[in-house]
Amino acid sequence: MDGIPQKIALPTALAAWFARRGWQPRPHQLAVLERTGAGRSVLLTAPTGGGKTLAGFLPSLCDLIGEREMAFPDGKLHTLYLSPLKALAVDVRRNLEEPISDMDVPIRVESRTGDTPQSRRQRQRKNPPHMLLTTPEQLALLLSYRDAGRYFSHLRYVVIDELHALAANKRGDLLALGLARLAAMAPAARQIGLSATVAAPAQMARFLDPAGPVSVIDGGPGPQPQIAVLAASARVPWAGHMTLHAMADVYNAVKAQQTTLVFVNTRAQAEVVFNHLWRLNEDSLPIALHHGSLAPEQRRKVEAAMVRGALRAVVCTSTLDLGIDWGAVDLVIQVGAPKGLSRLVQRIGRANHRLDEPSHALLVPSNRFEVLECQAAAAAVMEGELDGEGPRRGGLDVLAQHILGTACGGPFVAAALYAEVCRAVPYEGLSRDTFDRVVDYVATGGYALRQYERYARLIVDSEGRHHVTGPRVARQYRLNVGTIVQEPMINVRLLRGRNLGQIEEWFIDQLVVGDTFAFAGEILRFEGMRETSATVSRAPGREAKVPSYYGGKFPLSTYLAARVRDLLADQKAQKKLPGPVRDWLSMQRRRSVLPAPEGLLVEGFPRGGKHYLVCYPFEGRLAHQTLGMLLTRRMERAGHRPFGFVASEYALAVWSLNQVEDVDPLFGEDMLGDDLEEWLAESNLMKRTFRNVALIAGLIDRRHPGQEKTGRQMTFSSDLIYDVLRKYEPDHILLRATQADAATGLLDIGRLGQMLGRIQGRIDYRRLERVSPLAVPLMLEIGKEAVHGDSMEDLLSEAAEDLIEEASRLI
Repeated sequence: MDGIPQKIALPTALAAWFARRGWQPRPHQLAVLERTGAGRSVLLTAPTGGGKTLAGFLPSLCDLIGEREMAFPDGKLHTLYLSPLKALAVDVRRNLEEPISDMDVPIRVESRTGDTPQSRRQRQRKNPPHMLLTTPEQLALLLSYRDAGRYFSHLRYVVIDELHALAANKRGDLLALGLARLAAMAPAARQIGLSATVAAPAQMARFLDPAGPVSVIDGGPGPQPQIAVLAASARVPWAGHMTLHAMADVYNAVKAQQTTLVFVNTRAQAEVVFNHLWRLNEDSLPIALHHGSLAPEQRRKVEAAMVRGALRAVVCTSTLDLGIDWGAVDLVIQVGAPKGLSRLVQRIGRANHRLDEPSHALLVPSNRFEVLECQAAAAAVMEGELDGEGPRRGGLDVLAQHILGTACGGPFVAAALYAEVCRAVPYEGLSRDTFDRVVDYVATGGYALRQYERYARLIVDSEGRHHVTGPRVARQYRLNVGTIVQEPMINVRLLRGRNLGQIEEWFIDQLVVGDTFAFAGEILRFEGMRETSATVSRAPGREAKVPSYYGGKFPLSTYLAARVRDLLADQKAQKKLPGPVRDWLSMQRRRSVLPAPEGLLVEGFPRGGKHYLVCYPFEGRLAHQTLGMLLTRRMERAGHRPFGFVASEYALAVWSLNQVEDVDPLFGEDMLGDDLEEWLAESNLMKRTFRNVALIAGLIDRRHPGQEKTGRQMTFSSDLIYDVLRKYEPDHILLRATQADAATGLLDIGRLGQMLGRIQGRIDYRRLERVSPLAVPLMLEIGKEAVHGDSMEDLLSEAAEDLIEEASRLI
């Protein structure tokens, strides 16, 4: 980490603004100013509330205020700010306008998002503000115009906020390609990356500016947070994910504070938790709901109420993880296990959004395994640990989108564009052959599709330059730019009333008129479809289905999984666990054994005429589901006649007709070879993945002028093309991209491969006469998908009593 200066001169107006507030610039803020002044890009890591945003804009403010006499050209863009959230860009603009107004300096600051009126966006292109606050998608749009070179020619700073939230996904691929393009248009511009949770600063610094040099500035850890794990009511459920047993405790915690953020991991969980808190709300506390499916105006209303201090609590998902500056939050409650350390640190940082005060957090586990995870996570955070993925290998579908966007901005020469693309960290290892194949796809659709005119998007002139075939191509690109692919959504609208938000199309498809469901913090009755909207009426007091959204589920991080395995091997650390959980682990030691950190515990036992295999990899649900599919195929070939499997974040259970005598061959590393290829060839998973790849790569367009395709239309189109390519061009570049996406995303193949390598020769197979205590939570997962509503926890509790009675009977 680079050294931090103690003092540096500020322009008079800026120094006076600090003085009027009784503030002093913090050392890490001055360090950003010094390093950028020396011509270096900067990565600043500092805790939430540590003044990162002001640090990021300090060089720009000093430039623009200091150059008043020199007059930086009006109508030229000086600073570009990029954020993962539209709301964050708007919030930062508001926070910047206050000091600019107080200093009475002629600096124009504007935000640009998908919600910005078209007339303002057109004006911003013709007459840019000094500072433009926007998103990676809007940057891609701006780069696709023919005047992009002129637009960015005076650019001096690119400030990237919450960098960790972008770098490890496809939005990060798009951002990295955009930064490489900007480097060609404005080579003197410096990058300033900001983040509170970077596990590998050196990697992230290279992502910012691979040509370097990049100064890494550490703003210090801040005060140690105060974290408690709630063991509610003296009982801890065996299974379940809604944490209903603890709602009274959560409500009491909300009552005891002035302002609380209640974080959950899924939108479905947000609806359930909000409804239960509302039922308990005898004091009529102002409690709100915030998640990504609610109507934008409803989310903005909640955010504005938070800024005013008008709410006692907000139940929210990851939509409020990042950035928005609410200094008055007293407590963060995490309902359900956090699944990752960096996410937990980010959420905890929302409480006491001030540098010198500790954040207060309460973790509320849903079940016994989650108690272990919460305890491990709290200990790791107190030790200052972080996790998270670094920059990834870039997606070929994102590259295809970028190549088309580049062509929309003017003709390109393939060799020059290839060199530019390779300056983006996710693509620095890209071969020229692969690049040329992607260019060919963008130009023609590929060998199997080149006879269709709609896929002819690029032509090559006599000088070897690639051009778009016409203005229609550019229009379609700009309508569909971006890498966020959501499940097809349906608007939910009150009868003769307002729009409440959106729900996945597949969920609405399964409803009949009269069905009730929970959404937007209310119980709604489905009244039918009207054009493209689901019409509903309010149905208070009714029992309801809960939308089981596809989005919003987090995998258990590799680092946190290892911490949980370590906790199971550490009897001293287990003394801090709640009594029921300690008793559960003690019972497991008597009946079987606890999993070792580096090996794999596999238990086999008969029950109900079937033979069960339960293993405990602690590698997350995605990896376990893939393992379950491959394991059952192997068991079928070996004659064990498997019936099915169930996977959780922590374990996997498979049941079969015949008993397994030797488990080692079942867990061989070779299962990721032919077994995996055969399964993928037979499953619909690849078609689902291909649809997302095809949307990003522009093979199918969701949006057309004045209309938008339904989910069924997109699925039909993508499935048809997938079958054609599989038959006639099996090496098509988008099929290759689909395989890579499935392996790293939906299947978690890399993580599963690491686990299989780690356990070779270390499998501990225990043959038992009956279910073990550790297996009870997983056994309760079997068949519970069909059960909805509040009765779930009662049913699980009743089943748990039977199972644990069986597990506790000693020989």
